Amino acid sequence: MAKGYKRPAGGGMMGGSGMMGQIKKLQEQMEQIQAQLAEETVTATSGGGAVKVTMTGAQVCRQVEIDPDFLEDADAEMLQDMILTAVNMALEKSRELASERMGPLAGGLSGLGF
Repeated sequence: MAKGYKRPAGGGMMGGSGMMGQIKKLQEQMEQIQAQLAEETVTATSGGGAVKVTMTGAQVCRQVEIDPDFLEDADAEMLQDMILTAVNMALEKSRELASERMGPLAGGLSGLGF
């Protein structure tokens, strides 16, 4: 051992294989959560429900619905704004869902010194 080297308290790296096992377990949990997020959906609406966007927890847009009655009175610019609003709201909900599902894993990373 080099002169002046002080071993970290607690025996160093948690016994290398123990840390690797924890990392592997966290990776498996993350993959499982990501697979679930790809299937879970959130929905956002704008224009009082005239435009509805459904997105997965993995930020993939699954569906855009426009109320046919709305199309009779809407102009293109208004419709574009409503779609943009609904998409952005659905993205935000999707990010919140992902953060909610992944949040508990962040606590596991802090125990590994990250």
